[in-house]
Amino acid sequence: MKTPIIDFVRKYALSSSVRLHMPGHKGVSFFGVEKWDITEITGADVLYIAKGVIKESEMNATSLFDSALTLYSTEGSSLSIRAMLHLVKTYAGANGKSAKVIAGRNAHKTFVSASALLDIDVKWLYSTENGVLSCKTHLSTLENAILEENPVAVYITSPDYLGGVEDVKSIAEICHKHGVILLVDNAHGGYLKFVDDGNHPLDLGADLVCDSAHKTLPALTGAGYLHIGKTAPDFFKDNGENALSLYASTSPSYLILQSLDNLNKVLSSHPDYFKKTVAKVDELKDLLVGAGHTLVGDEKMKITISTKPYGYEGNHFADLLEDKGIVVEFADRDFVTMMFSPCNKSGDFKKTAKAILSIERKQPILDLPPSSPILEKGMSMHSALFAPSEEVAVDKAIGRILATPTVSCPPAIPIAVCGEVIDEKAVEVFKYYRINTILVVKE
Repeated sequence: MKTPIIDFVRKYALSSSVRLHMPGHKGVSFFGVEKWDITEITGADVLYIAKGVIKESEMNATSLFDSALTLYSTEGSSLSIRAMLHLVKTYAGANGKSAKVIAGRNAHKTFVSASALLDIDVKWLYSTENGVLSCKTHLSTLENAILEENPVAVYITSPDYLGGVEDVKSIAEICHKHGVILLVDNAHGGYLKFVDDGNHPLDLGADLVCDSAHKTLPALTGAGYLHIGKTAPDFFKDNGENALSLYASTSPSYLILQSLDNLNKVLSSHPDYFKKTVAKVDELKDLLVGAGHTLVGDEKMKITISTKPYGYEGNHFADLLEDKGIVVEFADRDFVTMMFSPCNKSGDFKKTAKAILSIERKQPILDLPPSSPILEKGMSMHSALFAPSEEVAVDKAIGRILATPTVSCPPAIPIAVCGEVIDEKAVEVFKYYRINTILVVKE
């Protein structure tokens, strides 16, 4: 598969042209990449109004993912999530529907902030499995919620941070039965298209999907996709670029664009790129289970250990691994998550296995992670986000309305969202995750 963006940048970088344009480094090397770092000069095309080399590259990606249209993001899945929500709100307005979305409570904070900014009414679905990080969708609950709420869209996260995978096919069937658009945050699952046929959300009936190309695919940080599925109304294909442009920087990284361009070539040239890695991950999972570890999630490129049955809080377990040269993706009080890719060598798997198996088993820690609190709404998310706020200790927050969810990434999953009234259960969960202060609406 051709690499039109790379070819253009290489030709320009090797020319003797005087750079009287941005960026200010003028191709002079400080870190070694400046030669290839350009801006939207003549011939380089314009991201989100693409008609040249970027459009050609996006069409290659569209072919690879078998979508109606695949568009690039140089600002990760966060940009694509904002664009998806903008699209469903404008679609709702164009079709006389209310801007209401049903969403799993383990949604990324970008979904929460974008919904608040766009004044989208969110109806939450809850789950009691694996604390706040997972939210398994129960099909009967979803269908009942659709009948009661009449939403324009349903939004799910699959795979989630712990490796939980939803039944996207059945969820899509329920959505389409009732004329509802299905949005999938597939940031962790971009590789699914290239492991087994038919397991990417696009293949399972999702209408709009965001993928991060940098999480498990070999791309630079910030590389991502917005996919419009073949089941989606033409409105989304026709308005996708504009939606991205409204929330994106006007200075996209051409290093990231080249990374996405190169990824098309890698994935098209190596049809078995992920299969050996998946086999190695499966072997490591079997080894860990055999050694007494408790694993959660079904994702093929991720291993999540529930560490308390082995006698450790997750953060402590991660520290022990880091002392042995293993740096994990995520750890909290309950879990350690490790993400693999084909760029991990065989030695990485052996070193990881040796490090984990060298940790002595202790008496189990019996407390379980708390589930998401189900809170009353004190005001709309939009109103709370723009209201004057103040920081208070969580102990002093009972009865107050949350202004802005302040959570770090990873995992960036809010305990409470804008506009919700904090109660004793929420305080308990905040304390469990060692969050001591929050922003609340001024009284």
